Amino acid sequence: MEEAEPETLEGFLAWAAELGISDSLHNFQSQKPRICLGNSLVVSFFPDAGGRGLGAARDLRKGELILRVPKSALLTRDSLLKDGILSSAANGHRCLSPTQIMTVCLLYEMGKGKNSFWYPYLKHLPRSYEILATFSEFEKQALQVDDAVWTTEKAISKAETEWKQATLLMQELKLKPRLLSLRAWIWASATISSRTLHIPWDEVGCLCPVGDLFNYAAPGGESKDIENVENLMHSSSLQDDSLSSGHSTDSLLVERYDAQLQRLTDGGYDDDIGAYCFYARNNYKKGEQVLLSYGTYTNLELLEHYGFLLNKNPNDKVFIPLEPSMYSCNSWPKESMYIHQDGQPSFALLSALRLWTTPQSQRRSIGHLAYSVEGDSLLLFTIDEIQNAGNPMELRKLLCQLESEACAFLEANSLQKEENGGELVLSRKTKRSIERWKLAVEWRLRYKKILVDCISYCSETINYLSSQNFSTVRTK
Repeated sequence: MEEAEPETLEGFLAWAAELGISDSLHNFQSQKPRICLGNSLVVSFFPDAGGRGLGAARDLRKGELILRVPKSALLTRDSLLKDGILSSAANGHRCLSPTQIMTVCLLYEMGKGKNSFWYPYLKHLPRSYEILATFSEFEKQALQVDDAVWTTEKAISKAETEWKQATLLMQELKLKPRLLSLRAWIWASATISSRTLHIPWDEVGCLCPVGDLFNYAAPGGESKDIENVENLMHSSSLQDDSLSSGHSTDSLLVERYDAQLQRLTDGGYDDDIGAYCFYARNNYKKGEQVLLSYGTYTNLELLEHYGFLLNKNPNDKVFIPLEPSMYSCNSWPKESMYIHQDGQPSFALLSALRLWTTPQSQRRSIGHLAYSVEGDSLLLFTIDEIQNAGNPMELRKLLCQLESEACAFLEANSLQKEENGGELVLSRKTKRSIERWKLAVEWRLRYKKILVDCISYCSETINYLSSQNFSTVRTK
């Protein structure tokens, strides 16, 4: 998120306090404070960990209630559709999905400007997102991996289709031209995709002022825990389901699965209190960033829905292309056969491999991906230098030294490498393109590092088993 001016931010927090948003247990239903934060949380800037976020205003205990946002302060479809004109128009387009309606509602509310009740909140939303739907052809191809390219194409196509379907409604509402554009649609849908929180009465979710200032922390360890439960559930389906007890194996495992999922969130709507409640997911010292887990996401999913990725994501996975016969020779679903972020194959992938062998000549090679790790690391360093270029002369010098993929970037963005000519300054559009290019290279680099780790893991395992076998032979 973009850093706001202190005066503007203080005004927003004062507005939030008027709505009853509070990080103090004592102030929630009593006298409203001047601003909604300061007792448990404080807005801070974390340059290496998500930018603007929420820090601990004091030492916090794990599980402690740290923020409450009353239902009346949640921006939902219901609250926006209280506008008679908007509600009447939306009722004539029931073919649109709830998410499409919410997207139109958000754009309509943005069009009100300062006349909107939600203006203090809306003006603090990011002006842009680097989600996959915003990727250009060059940026899409920079991902290199077929699955990632396909996911990007699907995201772009979905955004364009939903925008076209909703255009008639937006025209009826007489939205301003800039709000009718595909770019505006992607911004609004990205806001909903990346910032809404789950509520039980609306599948779209809600936008939560102040509550969406938390930066993301990936749940640690849950990925393999849930995989173990899924493995048990899959295995149990192969067994006799007649049990002497009153509970089936599946129902018990589902309970365990649900228990795992309960640990993946750090907040929720409390109907008894009538507010969205947030809890500390860990013990925090004063000044430390307080993080929120949105759930388990791979880096590609984070890039698709949120526009960022994590250097160390315990929930990341790598799906490698397998021979069709491998899928047909076992009953494991495709999505369960992957490599963990630490390089270890999933249980399902190992099981499938045990049931399938193939001659060397028929194996599909993916080894070439691992060999380009060093090149991608150097490319990231170059991109950082371009982003940090202090003046036009330094920038021009860097661009003149670029080769291969970097040259393709220059061509895709109509940048010239010649040393003579006018002063070279990167436009805002080009800077955003560089940021998306960097995200693509970062994603594929992490993908390749997982492959390298997997190769190392398998090699070590093979060497260990070979040594054990050799020792056994010698003792005979």
